[in-house]
Amino acid sequence: MRIESITIENFKVFKKTTLKDLPKMAVLVGANGSGKTTFFDVFGFLSDSLQNNITIALNKRGGFQEVITRGCDINKDFIKFEIKFRNHVSEGGKTPKVTYYLEIGFKQGKAYINREVLKYRRGQRTGAPWHFLDFKRGEGSAIINEDKYGSEGVQAERVNQKVTSPDILAIKGLGQFEQFKAISAFRSLLEKWYVSNFKIEYGRNISDTGISNHLSVTGDNLAQVTKYMYDYHRDLFESILRKLPQRIPGINQVEAKETEDGRIILKFQDKNFEDPFVARYVSDGTIKMFAYMILLHDPEPHPLLCIEEPENFLHPDLLLQLCEEIREYSERGGQVFVSSHSPDFVNGLNIEELLFLVKENGYTTIKAAKDDEIVKELSHSNQLGWLWRNHYIQGANL
Repeated sequence: MRIESITIENFKVFKKTTLKDLPKMAVLVGANGSGKTTFFDVFGFLSDSLQNNITIALNKRGGFQEVITRGCDINKDFIKFEIKFRNHVSEGGKTPKVTYYLEIGFKQGKAYINREVLKYRRGQRTGAPWHFLDFKRGEGSAIINEDKYGSEGVQAERVNQKVTSPDILAIKGLGQFEQFKAISAFRSLLEKWYVSNFKIEYGRNISDTGISNHLSVTGDNLAQVTKYMYDYHRDLFESILRKLPQRIPGINQVEAKETEDGRIILKFQDKNFEDPFVARYVSDGTIKMFAYMILLHDPEPHPLLCIEEPENFLHPDLLLQLCEEIREYSERGGQVFVSSHSPDFVNGLNIEELLFLVKENGYTTIKAAKDDEIVKELSHSNQLGWLWRNHYIQGANL
């Protein structure tokens, strides 16, 4: 699945902003406080709403009054999201664009879902798109003959449904059933999205024995995932080892060893020394780069991966290589959003991959570098990081 566009309205600093033609890899830059973390939190908010309900997701962020944009009337205005995406499975060479729309209101001290819609039009056929899911304040309908959509003469067959509370997403229940394919696909994106919050000290842990197949957001199971990759995906692990001399200077081998008392330790072999170093004695940058290598070679890529400021603890000379690793990950099927404060990292980008946040009068909009004619012209002879550092990208700096 790939998100192609997103509209955010009345969510924290985003009064209204729309991003179109999103690439597989998108990097957001901007001043502190401009809203990069808030952009990531859109998906966190939707994920929390799916796992629990709208009320809990709002309360985790201080309540409706704290989430809705300043200046809004909490009793009249709505928080709105519109996400357009395509599934990986093609149909006759074309994959339909699916639209998910969510509108959240607040009345008499309670949050509720005013409208929730999931729709798409197959191919280039004329006429209104089918609303596979259409709910208002907890009641609505879903199409049950989705597999026949587009066949000549076929009409939509709907089943009416009612959720137990108006603050519960309809996709939470319907997305569990295979017959609702479009609903299920979007639910899967929200369930499997991943925001990296790697902690160096956690990555050094001597882990309890066992196996983990995905790196946790903090990286506290790095040793266990390393062992899983070694045991069950040896080819991928070997490809990581082949890259290590270029990605981590001096390191030519990493092993996950199980101790006599059943714990797992990581050992890094420096080609200049006979004995390996355990993880607790290698540099912060080595641990972090190795963790990114494990994350970005996951045999089952996350449909949406978010990474905040990957440049922390890494030498500037390593950032172009990390940028390329992230791009390769996105080409394998996982869409990636990255926030960065590093011109060295931005130097590795194509202009289509760069987004910048502009905050004016307390509200933020997100713009694409490719749509700025000055930046587009200058990028032919200058690196994007240099343009950003020297304030040629208007609004993206302090």
